[in-house]
Formats: sequence, structure tokens, C-alpha cells
Amino acid sequence: MEFFKYHSLGNDYILLDATESPVQLSPEDIRMLCDRHLGIGADGIIVVELSGRAAYRMINYNPDASEADVSGNGLRCLAKHLYETGMHPEKELLVETPSGIKEIIMHTAMGRVRTIQVNMGRPDFRRSSIPMGDGEGEEAVDYPLEVSGRTFPVTCLSMGTPHCVLFVDEVRPTMVRELGPLLENHPLFPLRVNVEFAQVLNMSEMRLRSWERGAGETMASAAGASAAVAAALRTGRCKRKVDVQLPGGLMEVEVTPEGDILTRGPARRVFRGVLDEDWRERSRLLLA
Repeated sequence: MEFFKYHSLGNDYILLDATESPVQLSPEDIRMLCDRHLGIGADGIIVVELSGRAAYRMINYNPDASEADVSGNGLRCLAKHLYETGMHPEKELLVETPSGIKEIIMHTAMGRVRTIQVNMGRPDFRRSSIPMGDGEGEEAVDYPLEVSGRTFPVTCLSMGTPHCVLFVDEVRPTMVRELGPLLENHPLFPLRVNVEFAQVLNMSEMRLRSWERGAGETMASAAGASAAVAAALRTGRCKRKVDVQLPGGLMEVEVTPEGDILTRGPARRVFRGVLDEDWRERSRLLLA
């Protein structure tokens, strides 16, 4: 089985092509492939298929084998792959995801994709869209959430994936690693939640670290950056266009007058390879 390894701002993916023949992966296969010691290592796996509703369909698996609804960085990696391999030679692309069809525009130079814009759609602040359990009110904007004996004001919303945004004075890695898993698995979020730790530097700049549901801390998250900017705009903390500083680099996020959120950033192909025929057996022997 041939595979490709891509990343967008350090958010890395294994890409498998299922346009000509199906790719069948068990949960154990997914966990092993994403393992950075026993497998290839990645924040997730992208499987690309043909679609009856768009040009292609993207299936995105988290390292814990759960299926993600949408990944903006994953879409960037997929778009670069499709364009530069000649599978989709046009600069505009529609991709089907579990969260709907996503619009992608590629900016190229000398036949190579330099930056990719992904329309992440519109934020939904309704508690039912997250979903979010017990609590008063239709929305959870600056909502006091108790965790580990402390109360934090959070803003929760859906970007096709559920998000819980905390605005902090300083983004500290220890806070992300301590509170990230506690908030991800908080009883108020029956399907778990992605957690964003946002430090607003000014009305046009933000520093962000993300704890992703099923993946843990990642170097970048387009859905997370979209959620953080949407929450900041909703609470008067930023303008419509924000440079978001992530551990993996800079992502530009813009909210259109219609309310759509556009993310812009690069993608890189790191390498390509072939899985040995007995890779499953070898990995399982190591785990035994």
C-alpha cells in the first residue's frame, strides 16, 4: 500500500488514495499507523475517495481511530496532493466531508501550491450543535465552566466539530496539557470537545494552542483557529481578519460579511513510501 505524508503548519497526516481501489483499515490499524514509534506517525489519517456530490470525498481518522468531522489542515494537505499529482489540475476544488462540502482555493506559483484557502463554513453557537449537556440558555458564550475545582469563562460553538474556547492572559503549555484532557472529556460534552486556549494580543493578532479531541495537543488546527476567532469576534475581542500564531506557524483567518470563516495557510509533502505486505503482523507482534 502506497502512502504519502503531508503536514500543514506541523499538523501532519498520512494520506491514502482510495480512488481506484478501496482502503480498509481497522481501528487497530489506524492506531498503529499513527503511532510515532510503531508506525509512520501522524496526527491523523486521510483517505481520499471519489464523490458523487463533489470532486472528491475525504475521510479523516484521529489517532485514536475515531472519525473526525472535518479538518481544515487535512483539506489543505489533500488539495496540495490532488493538484500537484495531476489528479485535480484546477485551482478551485470542492471536497465532501461529514460536515458538508468544503470550498478550497489554491494559490500557485511555477506549478506548485504555495498557500491554500479553505472555507470552514459558519460558526454555530447553539448548545445543541456542539452538543452541550446540562445548563441554562440556548448558547454558551462566556459561560462559567467548572473543572478541577476551578471555574473558567468559556465560549462553546460548532465549526462542524465541537469547540470550547478559553481566553487566557498567557498561553502556557502546562495549562494546555493539564486542562486539555479534562475539558475534552468534561461531562457537559457527551461527544467530547476540542479545546482552544487563546491569547488575544490585539484586535488583529492572537496566539493559540489547541487540544484536539482524539488527538491531544497539535501544532496547528484550522477548525480550532476558526472557532477561536469566531468566539473572539462574538465577544468583541477582535476584528474580522486575524493573524493566528500557532506552534507550527502563522495562519490567517478571516470572517466574511456573510459569516463564513476562511483560513489560509501552507501545506507540505514530506515523503512518500510503501507499507510492507506484513506490516500489520509485524506491528501486532511488537504490541503483544
